[in-house]
Amino acid sequence: MGQMPVSSLPDAMTAIAISAPGGPEVLVAERRPLPALAADEILIRVGAAGVNRADLMQRAGRYPPPAGVTDIPGLEVAGEVAAVGEDVTRFSPGARVMALVSGGGYAEYCPAHETIALPVPDRFSIVEAAAIPEAFFTVWPNLVDRGRLAAGETVLIHGGTSGIGTTAIQLACALGARVVATAGSDDKCAACLKLGAEVAINYRNEDFVRGVLTATDGRGADVVLDIVGGDYVVRNYAAAAEEGRIIQVAIQRGGRAEANLMLLMAKRLTHTGSTLRPRPVAFKAAVAAAVRANVFPMFAAGTVAPVIDSTFPLADAASAHRRMESSQHIGKIVLTVRD
Repeated sequence: MGQMPVSSLPDAMTAIAISAPGGPEVLVAERRPLPALAADEILIRVGAAGVNRADLMQRAGRYPPPAGVTDIPGLEVAGEVAAVGEDVTRFSPGARVMALVSGGGYAEYCPAHETIALPVPDRFSIVEAAAIPEAFFTVWPNLVDRGRLAAGETVLIHGGTSGIGTTAIQLACALGARVVATAGSDDKCAACLKLGAEVAINYRNEDFVRGVLTATDGRGADVVLDIVGGDYVVRNYAAAAEEGRIIQVAIQRGGRAEANLMLLMAKRLTHTGSTLRPRPVAFKAAVAAAVRANVFPMFAAGTVAPVIDSTFPLADAASAHRRMESSQHIGKIVLTVRD
């Protein structure tokens, strides 16, 4: 495999496989061969792996992995470098790392391209580190690059207690923006406020459009970060300020929507979106570099940190998926692979 090991590596590992499309019960532990390692990859001895909605979609058969990517779910891991490819220069065996991956995170070992791995910040545990890559690699480029969020602007963040939401609230506040968040219960709204949101709207008993307009004296939100889609699209247009930017990063209510294009034109809105998993290595590497340059100082200062809802052992991945499907979580759900 062209690798330089810390010590002898096993021939096989335990991984969580999807036995067939379906509910959480289809997640089963299997013995799999140790992944082959490319020359520019590191092999991570996984200590913890983040759980994401994309994993649930893959398990249900609605989000197959990109061509050439393992069928093992899991898009983010943290642990120790167990081996390095022959061309790797950034990491040495034994280093503590976290990485965004296109799949394979629900396993004892996972390969990652060296440019999409980052050192674990000094103040964070492996569990906390495993909760960083997917959310921060998603939120930073979308809020800053696509959304052009500036200090003093108002941002509406839907799903404020999701992994994306808890990350976005903190980053937006750190950038000097004013945050209005939506969540599905009073307790979740309280969590949003604790993270720094100025206003939190319980969407189950309050119209978020009215709430945003009230909070902004009728002006609306300069930026909307949306993980919902569906019928939220037309409402986001109504809640946006003139010249507002709506960024779509997930579509939990579906990818089809009716939109009031007259409102889009009258307000001169921009509605954009992006995905992360299928993007090329070069793009993800650029995001990793931007996160290290801009967000790591926030980690060091203690102004931004991953929010951990709960942890489950790797063998109990099904319970982790049930927890996410319940929508009761606040922050990230993490699988623990090793102590």
